[in-house]
Amino acid sequence: MRLGVLLAVSFFALSLFSLHAFAQSTNLPTTAATTPTAPSITVSTDKNSYTIGDTIVISGQVQAVVPGTPLTVQILDSNTNLIQVAQIDVSSDGKFTKSFPASGPLWKSNGIYTVKVQYGLPNVTAQATFTFKSSITPISNIFQVKDPNSQQTFSVNYTITGGNIKDMTIDAQSISLIVSVNSTSDGTITLQMPRTLIDAKTSSGQDDSFIILIDGAEVKSQSESSNSDYRTLTIPFLQGDQDIEIIGTQVVPEFGPIAALVLAIAIVSIIAVSAKTGLRFMPKY
Repeated sequence: MRLGVLLAVSFFALSLFSLHAFAQSTNLPTTAATTPTAPSITVSTDKNSYTIGDTIVISGQVQAVVPGTPLTVQILDSNTNLIQVAQIDVSSDGKFTKSFPASGPLWKSNGIYTVKVQYGLPNVTAQATFTFKSSITPISNIFQVKDPNSQQTFSVNYTITGGNIKDMTIDAQSISLIVSVNSTSDGTITLQMPRTLIDAKTSSGQDDSFIILIDGAEVKSQSESSNSDYRTLTIPFLQGDQDIEIIGTQVVPEFGPIAALVLAIAIVSIIAVSAKTGLRFMPKY
């Protein structure tokens, strides 16, 4: 009797131990390294910083496309105020892109802005950030343009936003002033050009419009003004533009100081010879 009870107790204890060991073996924590999965949605901007008037290009890709489901794009300012929102289509390969102009009454505070995208049900989200400046500080200065032929120097007052001026040169052959710029963003340049440097006149002597080329493509000035001494142009340009060519009808006096002196001596000599020889400049009838 005692032996039977002892065997029963031992069997019961062994069963409990086996069950406990099995439970532990099936619930062991996983310590092996796992392979990270790709994010279900990504988003980025074409640049890290923008200023007022720039175009912001937002692009990305979703991992799983849901046909007929639009993607929501939001732009929030540094105070998390909603600046822009749009719903756009996702292509069959999951890619998307959207452009926003950084202009309007809501684009007014400087700081770090956030792009947030949402897609599908339940929503999957992603975000990116960029720096925004609501104003561009203009640069004003004077550039000294030297005519290589006459050795004259002309002062050109200028104001530029979105870049800086690298050089100004005269091209007598094309009757133009070439302004080389380093354009870091879209901007404008205002040039106050002396008439003695470059001018544009009609055949009757009235002021005419300049022809303006930016990297070989003709553009229109934003504004023009003039007085008796200067012609002033304001010209818009885009980020990446390099050479602004302003073509007139006359550039730098055709006769520099030395050439003018030679011409004057030649005229005096002709008059003296004419007086001695009786040479007439008008036909005799």
